[in-house]
Amino acid sequence: MIEEILSENIVLLAAAVFVIIVILKGVRIVSQSEKHVVERFGRLHSVLGPGINFVVPFLDVVRHKISILERQLPTASQDAITKDNVLVQVDTSVFYRITEPEKTVYRIRDVDDAISTTVAGIVRAQIGRMDLDEVQANRAHLIDTIKLSVEDAVDDWGIEVTRAEILDVNLDQQTRQAMLQQLNAERARRAQVTEAEGQKRAVELHADAELYEAEQKAKARRISAEAEAYATEVVAQAIKNNGIEAAQYQVALKQVEALNALGNGDGKQTIVVPAAALEAFGDAFKLLKGGS
Repeated sequence: MIEEILSENIVLLAAAVFVIIVILKGVRIVSQSEKHVVERFGRLHSVLGPGINFVVPFLDVVRHKISILERQLPTASQDAITKDNVLVQVDTSVFYRITEPEKTVYRIRDVDDAISTTVAGIVRAQIGRMDLDEVQANRAHLIDTIKLSVEDAVDDWGIEVTRAEILDVNLDQQTRQAMLQQLNAERARRAQVTEAEGQKRAVELHADAELYEAEQKAKARRISAEAEAYATEVVAQAIKNNGIEAAQYQVALKQVEALNALGNGDGKQTIVVPAAALEAFGDAFKLLKGGS
């Protein structure tokens, strides 16, 4: 019974199977991280993006499935000679991704080797234009220059260079020793300069202190002179207003002050005073007491 049904409907079953195969062949589901390159009769026909795509069964064939994820080339080391004839070994790493698979699969055979060779040549060319000190100090600028140069070189391959890194710049042992000696000499020079500047600053401060002291002494003398002038002016005004008695009073005051100064001396000395001086001191005491 079953054989009779199958024999009678074999054509229909074959047609159904063919339709299913056609549908499966005509529908292509591409993941988010890939692009598919489709050929028709051996020639590029289209590039399928992520999602559901439809092709002509048996005519269109997916020849290449290309990942569009970002890739990192293995770390590469290349020797280069700087402008001042120093041999350096540069470790580089490049990140890229494929943006146009149809260019990548038909214009270049081995993408990774091609990019590595391109990077090596560009690094040697760029470092050859710079001194060693510039390579060490301007590494960020060197990285940007290398990245732009690599982008221009691989543009025809449908590749986008997302990042380029210089991981290390290694020197030979002789160059390292020479740089170390130069560094030590520079440190010694800076120490001597710092010490000399400190001594210079100390001399300047000492001179400023002496100048300040002289200015303060001059200021004190000026104030003392002004005070003396003021006192003299007061005495002169008193003499003018009160006559000779004011002058005698002032002289007597000075004599008493001089006598007190002699009596307050630290030593035990004997002072011989003339009789005329004693009479003068007596007159001074009388004037201070208001006597005549």
